[in-house]
Amino acid sequence: MCLAIPARVIEIFGDERARIELSGVQKEISLSLVEGVQVGDYVIVHVGFAIGKLDPEEAAQTLVTFAAMKATHGDELPLTPPLA
Repeated sequence: MCLAIPARVIEIFGDERARIELSGVQKEISLSLVEGVQVGDYVIVHVGFAIGKLDPEEAAQTLVTFAAMKATHGDELPLTPPLA
């Protein structure tokens, strides 16, 4: 199972690399697959690469969903969403 997460870009380096932040954790990633990323943008990150940009509202909604899942399930997140 693969998971791509939204993260906020906090610094951009000249070699198609950026520093992102998610829940206080910072990581350096590649921007080589996405054009036009600026500091403050939200990107979807998968295995160290930004694979797309996100609207800030969509990123916030996704992060709220992840936080709710963690609050409900802790570190044992379900592999499939619950049925409504």
